[in-house]
Amino acid sequence: MLLPCLACETRFRPEEYFSACSDYDRGLDRVAWTCPSCGNRDDLRVFTGELGFGTAGHGRFDVHDRVRVPGLRRHRHEIALDITLDRRHWHVPRR
Repeated sequence: MLLPCLACETRFRPEEYFSACSDYDRGLDRVAWTCPSCGNRDDLRVFTGELGFGTAGHGRFDVHDRVRVPGLRRHRHEIALDITLDRRHWHVPRR
């Protein structure tokens, strides 16, 4: 499975994609992601089975685009978000 950058349309393996997540805003349930190819920064929300891309504003995060990712799971902690896909895990710290 390859995951897309919505700006440059480059596709990444999950380990490349989720390793590019830089911080987790627990209040908005938003993850910051920077494309390793073009440097574009996207805001996304991790759902069970999909990624939601959108924008933050007025104290909330609005999802505009969704990408299905079968097997994707998340676990929110007070100080971080854990992302699991298949048997791989990524830890995104709270900013």
